[in-house]
Amino acid sequence: MATTADLRIGAVIKYNNDLCTVLESEHRTPGNLRAFYQVKMRNMRTGKLLENRFRSGETIEFVRVDRKNYQYLYKDGDSFVFMDIENYDQIPVDADIVGDSAKFMKEGQEAQLALNDMTVLSVELPSHVNLRVVSTEPGLRGDTATNVLKPATLETGAVIGVPIFVNEGDMLRIDTRNGNYMERVKE
Repeated sequence: MATTADLRIGAVIKYNNDLCTVLESEHRTPGNLRAFYQVKMRNMRTGKLLENRFRSGETIEFVRVDRKNYQYLYKDGDSFVFMDIENYDQIPVDADIVGDSAKFMKEGQEAQLALNDMTVLSVELPSHVNLRVVSTEPGLRGDTATNVLKPATLETGAVIGVPIFVNEGDMLRIDTRNGNYMERVKE
């Protein structure tokens, strides 16, 4: 157990029987009232943003979370199998923990897993990945006056909006945080 003075950005605490990552922590001392910490945090299980006010000196339960790089191998039913790069141990991760990141994962790609006593809490992909366009409709000539997007299916099965000049077989850089097209990549 630790106190509110130990709150740091990125720390993981137990709040309402859920694990939460601290995003912001601000110590406030209003006029003639007691000091408190205003804390913004994200629930690691649901992804919801929470905000709470802790009294100064209040005890908080911190949780040790290790972040380690793993390589994505394959999908096995409802779970994804990752391999530890250092000792080649394989670990299955449920699809609900992987979440929307699964749309941009391809075999052999590295990801960072957050672990607590060998329990996987979250899977984080790099901020952008390069994926090939498998199918898309050809763009219409002369339709360049506005920022027109068309649907394109990527090699992982994800469907995103791309500009009309993108063709089948093009390699694209995709932002994994929001699933948006960033740019075409030369091979």
